[in-house]
Amino acid sequence: MKLLVTNDDGIHSVFFHELVHALRAAGHELYLAVPASEQSWTGASKTRSRPVKAAAVDRGFGCPTWMLDGTPSDCVNIALAHLLSPSVQLDGVVSGINIGFNCSLGFVLASGTVAGAWEGALHGLPAAAFSQDVTEEVYSNLKDKGGAPEGELLATLRASAARAARFVGETFPTMPRNTFTVHNVNFPYPCRADTPIRRTVPAQVHVPGLFSPAADDGSHRLIWGNIVDVSPPEPLTDVRCLEQGEISHAVLDYRKLGH
Repeated sequence: MKLLVTNDDGIHSVFFHELVHALRAAGHELYLAVPASEQSWTGASKTRSRPVKAAAVDRGFGCPTWMLDGTPSDCVNIALAHLLSPSVQLDGVVSGINIGFNCSLGFVLASGTVAGAWEGALHGLPAAAFSQDVTEEVYSNLKDKGGAPEGELLATLRASAARAARFVGETFPTMPRNTFTVHNVNFPYPCRADTPIRRTVPAQVHVPGLFSPAADDGSHRLIWGNIVDVSPPEPLTDVRCLEQGEISHAVLDYRKLGH
């Protein structure tokens, strides 16, 4: 299939690289439109107050690659309208693999990863977002210290990327156009080739205290607050699924908003 791939962690993310390698190994024809820098938690925002620059780059992926100084939504929208040749008929949009999960109503709507896929769905295309759960220690090492995946994390990431490629190959051909649906897939840590995948719904959570108290200059900084899960016992939520060590597959059908 012909796939447009984006992410929200930026073009330098090893998690993104592993997804690209897995999709290419599965035989898909790829086009990459990726933020130049991290765009986590930008949601489905589009850049309105300034121009967005796009540039063709060579990062050794072996496929057309563009780097944009905008959000994941910018990347997909601009790629579909201006970067891809009119002769390219895409079969879907893939976003990820995100560093950290994108679970629950408290975070799915804020996720740049999910938003990149959603922009594809807004153009009538099949779309999927992939995220990798990690421990707080691993997240800090990757995000704050610039660490690289190794050992069990690298094995997990490669298993997750292979599962993502298989999921796309099995799911996209079955999806009609204009479903306005994103398949939101979250991989547990660790993840293996035989890890079960379960259908889930986004957990219902409260997310108070996401910002620090005011500093001397009156500013508040984003922190990781306490998540309060108020989900009913059934159906299975994405958060509980990961806690059970299984792959979460939530179908986000945006046509149902307002029903």
